Amino acid sequence: MRGGRTVAERKARGASEAPDVIDYTTGSGAPAATSATLEQALGVQVRTIRRQLDLTVSDLAGAAGISVGMLSKIENGQISPSLGTLQSIAKALNVPITTLFSAFEERRDCSFVRARQGVIIERRGSKVGHQYELLGHGLGGDIVVEPYLISLEAGAAPFTQFRHAGVEFIYMLTGEVLYRHADRSYHLRPGDALMFDSGAAHGPEDLLVTPMTYLSIIVYGRDGR
Repeated sequence: MRGGRTVAERKARGASEAPDVIDYTTGSGAPAATSATLEQALGVQVRTIRRQLDLTVSDLAGAAGISVGMLSKIENGQISPSLGTLQSIAKALNVPITTLFSAFEERRDCSFVRARQGVIIERRGSKVGHQYELLGHGLGGDIVVEPYLISLEAGAAPFTQFRHAGVEFIYMLTGEVLYRHADRSYHLRPGDALMFDSGAAHGPEDLLVTPMTYLSIIVYGRDGR
């Protein structure tokens, strides 16, 4: 015996007990993902289409023959509307009723690009010998993420006047560069990382060791902010 039980007893006990469930999380501070209810998904879809058509809540409620209060509750996911009500709303929005349910489809986008098969993109830096290979694409949502593998060969020109919306993250892979952001310069070697507000002028100021490659991830709101 060990620990007060025979081997047979421990095996029998282990077979009858469910293993502990461990909640694994990353170190990210992002809030946990939650699944919207059907009512919430319907409400978001109705509100989105209404705004795209530049209709007020009062406009749509009147066209659908329902009260402003009811439409407000539907858009906020507070009630479960009847099919008849949804049909009236869909008719007023001039869309198939199935369109109102499309936001409820459980879909998590994913982009997979094999090695050396990213799309070569023309960017402002292309004119000075900077090659941009897009490593991911096509994800929806309010945030746009553009991951690039940037390559600078011998003879590429420094350029420090890139400006665009959002935030940029750079991870140095090979070579060395003196990278300028606003009024400061950073000596980047393999393994170094730099993240900055990309609204300020930035770019490689001095190509110290070429060829060089670095990962550049640009993040900005879909509305351009």
